[in-house]
Amino acid sequence: MQEEYIKEEKISEKSDDDKKKELMRSIIRTKKVLEQAHQNFEYAEGELIDYYSYNIKANQAKLDYLLKKAKSMGVIMDCSLKRKVNDEFEVS
Repeated sequence: MQEEYIKEEKISEKSDDDKKKELMRSIIRTKKVLEQAHQNFEYAEGELIDYYSYNIKANQAKLDYLLKKAKSMGVIMDCSLKRKVNDEFEVS
């Protein structure tokens, strides 16, 4: 049985516009994960409190990094760009 391998597109092969869209997707996804961690923290008990507090701290650090990266790339996220990114890629 022969397996088929699909080549993933390298970051260097993407256009600047695609890189910016991917960065926006990552920011939106990370914000949603952070919001969910905050909600879960509110109802956490026992050892889960530590888990969600570390989860919040890790996702906040990731979001800070992504926002700095977006700023350095000159990406400005307005409502139309956010809508366009959300339409192209459903964030879960």
